[in-house]
Amino acid sequence: MHALRHFYASALFDAGENIKAVSEYMGHADPGMTLRAIDSVFRYGPEGADGP
Repeated sequence: MHALRHFYASALFDAGENIKAVSEYMGHADPGMTLRAIDSVFRYGPEGADGP
């Protein structure tokens, strides 16, 4: 389910949505939280820092 949230956020960004709107859609308190979440996915992959 969590991977689906990341996919949804990625699709919104791909469609040109801005970070503030995506942050609100995702229920994050601030856009920085959204950016950190996306950064961790690209840095470590969908399974997190420990891998599968």
